[in-house]
Amino acid sequence: MRVLIAEDEERARRGLKTLIMSISDRYEVVAEASDGKQALELIQIVKPDVVFTDLKMPYLDGMGLIKAAQAAGISAKYVIVSAYEDFDVARQAISLGVKEYLVKPITYDEVQELMERLDADGGNYMCLDEKSLKEKYPDVHPLVRKALSFIENGYASKISQKELAENLGISQEYLCYLFNKDVGETFSHFLKNYRIEVAKGLLLNGGVPKEEVPYSVGFSDPKYFNKVFREVVGCGTTEYIRNNQR
Repeated sequence: MRVLIAEDEERARRGLKTLIMSISDRYEVVAEASDGKQALELIQIVKPDVVFTDLKMPYLDGMGLIKAAQAAGISAKYVIVSAYEDFDVARQAISLGVKEYLVKPITYDEVQELMERLDADGGNYMCLDEKSLKEKYPDVHPLVRKALSFIENGYASKISQKELAENLGISQEYLCYLFNKDVGETFSHFLKNYRIEVAKGLLLNGGVPKEEVPYSVGFSDPKYFNKVFREVVGCGTTEYIRNNQR
């Protein structure tokens, strides 16, 4: 499961991240935010399975974050972490479908039980297969591993190879060379195929409406998405769904 943590206190955020990732290697903290506005932007980009959010944060509080993310159509499980036990807030959280209301300080056993319950609860956890890209490509250059992680977490947003190379502190040409050498295909070709693989999962599990799938995997033009999908898969989306429905 892919987790996002929204918490304005750095020590609390770091502690929760360490706790979650120590429970199981199935649980990965893919993004952290120090305020509600940043959290909302990251949720829309990385589309986590689970969001842990503090109630009181700058710019946008926890309840506002949950409401805004749900209004944006983000399908995630929300967990509130607060220093205060507030019945009215808890009641409002229940009405929003929040999965749990944890009161600080939280314990390892509490979070372990919660994560296992959320895991067993299923949901729209979107896995291309059992392995993450990090596991599928364990021996690549560290910079390529970072690029793969960026693709895995940010495929729904606009990804510029040039900007990614700048963020990694290398030239676009060197990133292209490393990626092609270690992965066996160009960055742009890999990104295109990865997005289509994610789209195939969305089309079959119904996680989002069919017409929203192109935008959910980083395409701004549905017609171009359909063209690329047919090129990669060999058939259109309607035929793919019909041929693969169980």
